[in-house]
Amino acid sequence: MAPQSSKFLQNYGFDLVLGSIAAFYVFMAPYTKVEESFNVQAMHDILYHQHHLENYDHLEFPGVVPRTFIGALIVSILASPVILAMNLLHLPKIYSLFAVRLVLGCIILLTLRFFRIQVRNKFGHQVEAFFVILTALQFHLLFYCTRPLPNILSLGLVNLAYGYSLKGSFYAALKCLIFATIVFRCDMLLLLGPLGLQLLLTKSISLWESLKCGISTALLCIGLTTLVDTIMWKKLVWPEFEVLWFNSVLNRSSEWGTHSFHWYFTSALPRALLAAYPLCMLGVFLDRRILSYILPVFLFVLLYSKLPHKELRFIISSVPIFNLSAAIAANRIYNNRKKSLWKLLYFCLLGLLLISLGCTIITFMASYNNYPSGYGLKHLHQIGHSTNDTDEQWVHIDPFSAMNGISRFCENASPWRYSKEEGILIEEFRWRNFTFLINEHSNIEGFKCLFAVNGFSKIHLQSGFPPISLVEEPKVFILGNIKSEYVMNRNWPGCS
Repeated sequence: MAPQSSKFLQNYGFDLVLGSIAAFYVFMAPYTKVEESFNVQAMHDILYHQHHLENYDHLEFPGVVPRTFIGALIVSILASPVILAMNLLHLPKIYSLFAVRLVLGCIILLTLRFFRIQVRNKFGHQVEAFFVILTALQFHLLFYCTRPLPNILSLGLVNLAYGYSLKGSFYAALKCLIFATIVFRCDMLLLLGPLGLQLLLTKSISLWESLKCGISTALLCIGLTTLVDTIMWKKLVWPEFEVLWFNSVLNRSSEWGTHSFHWYFTSALPRALLAAYPLCMLGVFLDRRILSYILPVFLFVLLYSKLPHKELRFIISSVPIFNLSAAIAANRIYNNRKKSLWKLLYFCLLGLLLISLGCTIITFMASYNNYPSGYGLKHLHQIGHSTNDTDEQWVHIDPFSAMNGISRFCENASPWRYSKEEGILIEEFRWRNFTFLINEHSNIEGFKCLFAVNGFSKIHLQSGFPPISLVEEPKVFILGNIKSEYVMNRNWPGCS
């Protein structure tokens, strides 16, 4: 029995470590933000409305540009047996959100496992171990791997592409990147281009074969996404082409904020990689084999830097390769730790790992408090519930709250009813029949502030221990209609 257990840990121990951390993030911070809203609502509607497209959220709230349903369909199909069991047990709908996020995390971590196995085959077991250590001590990759963003859906295919590149299956790598580009994230073209060009220049692939492979895969992917999404959107559409047109041709992505050209290299990557950031640069000099893998990824980030609107999630697919380079450096330092010249580097490595752990804990604590409306609705369900009252309780969710933690997975069954109607002026609420408001404003005529929910505001440096504290402030307010006896006859925490 012991040898079998030991063999299991040897084969799947690293997966258990990374999976446990990702699952911890899911259970501690289950709610989602506006960037995830399309796929979250799509998965909810596929699971609960199925073929009744007229009830789907995206037809009422289509967003700025259409997105593909393919990722949501895959995750929903895999999660459906678990959701069916939950429905038979009459569990709250919020547990379905845990389920779909865990399924997505399993998909992404399985692709990361494929990449990691190729790392082991090419660079050895110790490099693989340091790759896992560095990944585990980083916050963003494992936190985001369960979040249904288009960037994360494409990350799974990019991980496969990295693995196939290490394996020498270059056409398979190209197919994965083409699929990711056409279906999930058109900006993966910035990675596909440099990688394809490098493979051509090094004669790893031939021009004619790559053209045949690329065109056939592209046509298949265009046909797939157009077929599925035309049905779901009830109009002829290729979502990622519209995204490409919106972001690149119309250049309207800058309406959501801009950063300087160097932001990815001076802010995003240092926060995402932590200890791996200086180590990945050292790894290029210590093992020249990594250069051919890291160069296309570096060019991907460099090309992306030209777009004015920047977010860390846009380049999260670069993290695995940078971690590989860092793992190579960490492994070399560890193997030479007893030599006088390397001893200082070894202590620096240990210090960097401890710093990474500290930064990850702080970032997690900030992120935990970054979904105030989700916690607000949960608290309203708990203290506003009455088993004897059968009257409908109408809850209005304003746009700010809808973007900061609330999705349709958070809704409860009757007598609770929900509205996300937009464009209502504050002075108009007093004339509406809403029982509760979840709003960013604390004072609305005709309503009483029942309680407030704090959210993360900023990090404060202080003397003493700990040197860093998180500053919270009221972000979301739950208000009750003063005309409702249900509201006025109950005790509420208040907003003072």
